[in-house]
Amino acid sequence: MIILGIDPGLATAGYGAVEKNGAEPLKCVDYGVIETPKNESTAVRLAMLYDGMAGLIKKYKPDCVAVEELFFNQNAKTAIAVAEGRGVILLAAVRECGRLYEYTPLQIKSALTGNGRAEKPQVQYMVRAILKIPDVIRPDDAADALAAAICHANTNQVLKSNII
Repeated sequence: MIILGIDPGLATAGYGAVEKNGAEPLKCVDYGVIETPKNESTAVRLAMLYDGMAGLIKKYKPDCVAVEELFFNQNAKTAIAVAEGRGVILLAAVRECGRLYEYTPLQIKSALTGNGRAEKPQVQYMVRAILKIPDVIRPDDAADALAAAICHANTNQVLKSNII
């Protein structure tokens, strides 16, 4: 089973694909980011984001997509732009894959570290440890996307029921 994790954004959206085969350890398939140029209009950037997501889904053929929910406590303008990007990501996931799951940052941090208030370095460390990735994952958006995929693999009851 391939799980595609997504850390949504408009300028940079992280992605991470992991493979889950029963009780075997999770394997990292690939990770990276979809970037959109700041000098383009929002509409063009959203179209680029959709195309990037559709391309990832066609390339990795995930069984499901796990997307991090947004959390903002300040800058409303940034929140709106990221929310628009997230909307396009959700649309692409549903249209191209059909199986979409959403997790809050608290759920993802808890699933990886046991602490919903864990800091980014703790989450990054656990992603690398679980997937046996020796180097620091750059950019952080890709590490966050892998964390969403790991969260889904380790917490989703549908997947757990398939383990013997």
